[in-house]
Amino acid sequence: KPSKKMKAQVGSITIDLHGYTKEAAVEKLNASLPSWIDAAMRGDYPFVIPVTIICGAGGQVLSEVVEQWIRDNERVANARKNMFI
Repeated sequence: KPSKKMKAQVGSITIDLHGYTKEAAVEKLNASLPSWIDAAMRGDYPFVIPVTIICGAGGQVLSEVVEQWIRDNERVANARKNMFI
């Protein structure tokens, strides 16, 4: 279970990919990643920040693209449930 200290230090970043094509969504994620890494590295150990990625409703095409993007990026991971409350 994460410490209260970790919960208190965590910022909130949200990216909304509603209406993006698959290609545009990947471009947006790739363009955003360096600033997320920079923000994490300016923070405290364990140098992790949560990013909420909103894919929207529909055929789950974007959610599958996002899942693959997360798997393909070694500096990105899915957060455990309730890690950042």
